[in-house]
Amino acid sequence: MNYELHDLTTGYRTRKGNRVVTQRMTARLQAGELTCLLGPNGAGKSTLLRTLAAFQPPLDGQMLLDGQPLENYTAQQLATRIGVVLTDRPNIKGMRVREMVAMGRSPYTGFWGRLTESDEAAVDEAILQVGIKELERRMVHTLSDGERQKVMIAKALAQQTPVIFLDEPTAFLDFPSKVEMLLLLRRLAHAMQKTVFLSTHDIELALQIADSLWLMDKEAGGVVIGTPQTLAASGDLPRFFAGPGITFDAQGLRFEIHC
Repeated sequence: MNYELHDLTTGYRTRKGNRVVTQRMTARLQAGELTCLLGPNGAGKSTLLRTLAAFQPPLDGQMLLDGQPLENYTAQQLATRIGVVLTDRPNIKGMRVREMVAMGRSPYTGFWGRLTESDEAAVDEAILQVGIKELERRMVHTLSDGERQKVMIAKALAQQTPVIFLDEPTAFLDFPSKVEMLLLLRRLAHAMQKTVFLSTHDIELALQIADSLWLMDKEAGGVVIGTPQTLAASGDLPRFFAGPGITFDAQGLRFEIHC
């Protein structure tokens, strides 16, 4: 499924006028790729992601899904095309993991929310893909942060959308869990031909795992797009993230700290 941006401007409307975050973006998200959105704090990563996920309207421009403007889709139609995993920790008690994953089928189950055999099969497949079979009888509130993030990703997979947006999915995780999470998302993008787009502060992991990077320029209100290799060769990566005591090794795709 094609997802395209044309002259997109994001931000907020206030009584004193528009507060622009990014402006006049033209870009395309590719199916079968893991794309990471990087940028400093306050650059507007969450604002851009929420706009792409149709959680808030753009200030200008268009977002096209399979050639159709997002506003042409009903909420129910969008729910079968775009899955979203936010960074907020779900504070839910009295619900088992399988029940939480099954909530991803709500766009298909109608008013009563009864699962058919095909719905149950979709839940089984999502649990299998994420590797949480041993957790499905556990209560959600008893899970670790990493386990809970996997459950929310499984819920998005059960939703069977071709596009998945994630806001800081590696937040609150230790280093091995961060690596495991990004490798999982890369595998899901490649194996299932999904468009996976996430925001993250884990720059060096993104450099090694992502297929494509979007670098947010806080000053210019724009986004620089490319593969880790092309952005390293162009000098954009050190321009965005290097600083006093920090240099960038373009060959090794890593930042070095000099004490």
